[in-house]
Amino acid sequence: MATPPKLAYITIYCKDVTKSVDFYSKAFGLKVRRIDNTRKWAELETGSTTLSFTPLEQHETAITGGVQTASKDEPRHNVEISFSYQDVDAAYEHVVRAGAVSVAKPEEKKWGQKVGYVRDIDGVMIRVGSYVHEP
Repeated sequence: MATPPKLAYITIYCKDVTKSVDFYSKAFGLKVRRIDNTRKWAELETGSTTLSFTPLEQHETAITGGVQTASKDEPRHNVEISFSYQDVDAAYEHVVRAGAVSVAKPEEKKWGQKVGYVRDIDGVMIRVGSYVHEP
């Protein structure tokens, strides 16, 4: 490949596409790009990468081995979604008021970043943080 690819989509397999889109648009202020008529696919704008949603029992899950959902009481999965903010504390509180489950309140990290963690309505781990401030 001469040119590296651009990350096009991050897809969240969820229980209810409409409820997840509603949560993410309210909690993170993301604009809905589209929801198909069947409510089995939706897209939110996040900048250069699209955040998409599809049901847990989508046809592709049968092909690729199914989807394991996360819960509050188990270790997190090997992928998390990160959103960056200038005012991490205010963003964190807003996200929790919108229905996210608080996992760890924001704290300053030794590498110069402030980070908190929540789970979305389907148990997906989300980092609410700042960018690392280089000296």
